[in-house]
Amino acid sequence: MDSIGFIIPVLLLAYLLGSVSCAILVCDLFRLPDPRQQGSLNPGATNVYRIGGVWPALLTLLGDSLKGVVAVAIARLLDLSPTGQGLVAIAAILGHMFPIFFKLQGGKGVATCLGAGLVLAWPTTLALTALWILVMALFRIASLASLCASLAAAPVALFLNPEHWRAFLVVAVLILLRHHRNILALVRGQEPRTDR
Repeated sequence: MDSIGFIIPVLLLAYLLGSVSCAILVCDLFRLPDPRQQGSLNPGATNVYRIGGVWPALLTLLGDSLKGVVAVAIARLLDLSPTGQGLVAIAAILGHMFPIFFKLQGGKGVATCLGAGLVLAWPTTLALTALWILVMALFRIASLASLCASLAAAPVALFLNPEHWRAFLVVAVLILLRHHRNILALVRGQEPRTDR
């Protein structure tokens, strides 16, 4: 079921799902500032937390995660191969990062990766989530937690879900690239903590 003519529409659908920016929609719902113009300027759950608190952030996290869940679940229902499912996950994450509905101004992909990963390869995703939580608890810096989980993604997947390690590698590279400003801020000691 992985023929070019079959998989391209599925990839397009996954990208369009990913392009729904939950951070922007949630901020509109709660009459909060546009997350692309406030705080870290990133339309993601962490920035929504800074702007509006716990409930808007949780709704954003849930919505962004569900995009990945739905995209990969569709790929599974269509009986795509592990490679095809991985490509669908990547397409959804790219949609989140570069949403066509919001002038390509998207988030960094972590929440959508979480959702997609739970369907694609839950053992790897749970292990990476545990690492994220540990780093976050120790340092209270969301970007550092995301970077650590991204660096560990491919090796952990190679051990726990070897059929998907390439997809995790691609996603990890994308997330690392999206965090380039955070990496510079971390090196300079200027990256803010998420404590309110």
